[in-house]
Amino acid sequence: MIIAPSILSADFGNLQESLSQVKSAKWIHVDVMDGHFVPNITIGPVVVKGLRSYTDQVLDTHLMIDNPLQYAKAFVEAGSDRITFHYEAVNDPLKVIREIKQLGVPVGISIKPKTDVKSLLTILEDVDLVLVMSVEPGFGGQSFMPEAVEKIKELTTLKKVVKNNYLIEVDGGINKNTAKLCKEAGVDVLVAGSYIFNSPNPESQIEDLR
Repeated sequence: MIIAPSILSADFGNLQESLSQVKSAKWIHVDVMDGHFVPNITIGPVVVKGLRSYTDQVLDTHLMIDNPLQYAKAFVEAGSDRITFHYEAVNDPLKVIREIKQLGVPVGISIKPKTDVKSLLTILEDVDLVLVMSVEPGFGGQSFMPEAVEKIKELTTLKKVVKNNYLIEVDGGINKNTAKLCKEAGVDVLVAGSYIFNSPNPESQIEDLR
């Protein structure tokens, strides 16, 4: 089980200090929002470059933006180790997957709560990761939507059908209780923001999730 603390809930005034509080995490989830695909605006490649300068952790970059191809290269050059974009943001997801892979990084596809897993059937054999949003993307601190568990189960079954052992990631409302539900459904990566960073001891929260 990979725990990926989300910097959306970190202290943006001192990200270096926030990362120092979650050193045991293998991945750091980087939420990129453009104010168009989702209402909020967060960070760009310059912040990723700053993060890269003081951590060796995997920077799991989640592009919640309208035009992922326009910016993917800049994020990879800044230090992103993985790029995930939204199925709903593009007209030809397979083309986007293949072009981002040419940048030399694993590629994930993310779906909003109202998007059916079956929408991904034609591209599941080409992705390295599927990110199930268990809240509406764009804001931190939301409650977990239980229907995400059924999506995770369906994606777990489809691994055998498409013969691709992609990672299944879940993001939104993750705590010790919802993490257990997701793990039992087959999830590989847990993204947690508020649960980790809104605690006086983020490392203990990571251990609780483990």
